[in-house]
Amino acid sequence: MIAIVNYGVGNLKSIKKAVEKFDRAVVTRDAEEIKAADGIILPGVGAFPAAIKNLTDLKDVIVKAKVPVLGICLGMQLFAEVSEEGGINEGLKIIRGRVVKFPESVGKIPHMGWNVVKNEDHEIFEGIKDQYFYFVHSYYFKAEEGIIATTDYGIEFPSAVAKNNFIGVQFHPEKSGKVGLKLIENFVEICKQNP
Repeated sequence: MIAIVNYGVGNLKSIKKAVEKFDRAVVTRDAEEIKAADGIILPGVGAFPAAIKNLTDLKDVIVKAKVPVLGICLGMQLFAEVSEEGGINEGLKIIRGRVVKFPESVGKIPHMGWNVVKNEDHEIFEGIKDQYFYFVHSYYFKAEEGIIATTDYGIEFPSAVAKNNFIGVQFHPEKSGKVGLKLIENFVEICKQNP
């Protein structure tokens, strides 16, 4: 069973529907239910300050999780040490780096639409190589470690990160068609293989 953490940010139904093609899923903010899950998904659409505030009571559960954790878009950004969105806000401090706004030189902000994710070999990308995924974001995680994919949008930025049992993707697999479903399937497989 995969726990999709409900902390007041969107796409819960579409993520649940995608996961349910491969495993049972529950949308929850119950700490015991999250602890009992085989994997955890931190979805994300919205602003970092509100999201991290809404996660206050679940912060320890997420950070201390022993099962695979997938952060999607804002969910990935929450792995950072700090975010510059809406001032300086502390993140979950799982992966070194900070969340910063795209410079105006990139052109249109937010970065919205399909873009190529150039990925390294990692189990989350099993059967996927340099494919188009769907993005919607004005800020990106300028990670200092664990970068497993990059995307070019005027500047090259990390579009996927991984460290220990934490995996983050800046794009939305649940909105990325067949290739996105393959990534969700890969995450479910990672969860099933987790001892």
